[in-house]
Amino acid sequence: MSFQDKLLQCSDCGHNFTFSVEEQEFFQTKGYTNDPKRCTECRQARKSGRNGHTTHRQMFPAICDDCGKETEVPFQPREGRPVYCSDCYRKVRLNG
Repeated sequence: MSFQDKLLQCSDCGHNFTFSVEEQEFFQTKGYTNDPKRCTECRQARKSGRNGHTTHRQMFPAICDDCGKETEVPFQPREGRPVYCSDCYRKVRLNG
């Protein structure tokens, strides 16, 4: 497939930006089928949490049910449901 540079408009700032041939080839290797909606600067700002797009998650204190270590988890622990620290959770996930 032959690509050509495309001129697109950023959905955040409204400025026009070029979706280059190289970027299109990269998107294709990743299996992306849609063109980007944001210019490079707005994508970087969104990733770094500027521009009011923060993705801070509330964390809850817990004790790991496997090793007993104090930890924090991104959900409210409930009675009868196991809670694991990140190390033990990885082990549990790998062992199925």
